[in-house]
Amino acid sequence: MPDPTRTVVVERVPDAPAVALPARATEGSACFDLAAAEDVELERGRVTLVRTGLRLRCPPGTFLEVRPRSGLGSRGVLMANAPGTIDADYSGEVRVPLTYLFEGRYAIHVGDRIGQVRLVEELPTEFAPGEVLPVASRNGGFGSTGR
Repeated sequence: MPDPTRTVVVERVPDAPAVALPARATEGSACFDLAAAEDVELERGRVTLVRTGLRLRCPPGTFLEVRPRSGLGSRGVLMANAPGTIDADYSGEVRVPLTYLFEGRYAIHVGDRIGQVRLVEELPTEFAPGEVLPVASRNGGFGSTGR
């Protein structure tokens, strides 16, 4: 019987082609691949929300993190807003925002792996007013640890 604290419920969107459910490519894979549920052509510099045909519901106290696939990145396809977050209270279709870096177009076909997802446990967190003391070696932020 599945562990309800680690089980992500998957529902197929009725008007989308049936694609593979999220699955690990290998036993050692950290994330579960997401497949495209539509044929699209990515254009240079334009973000396209690619359908997965799936709604995902994660258990309370968790969220899903959508991450890019390195194989696509090596071909100039990047995921905008990476990593993406699917909150426990989101119930819409998961779409992966992809863009293309090179000249021309890049074709995505139904069933192509377009992203990956992993379940993340939330840590109880609170924010409280107070003083944040500077750390001299990290002044400046962006690139502060060296070039």
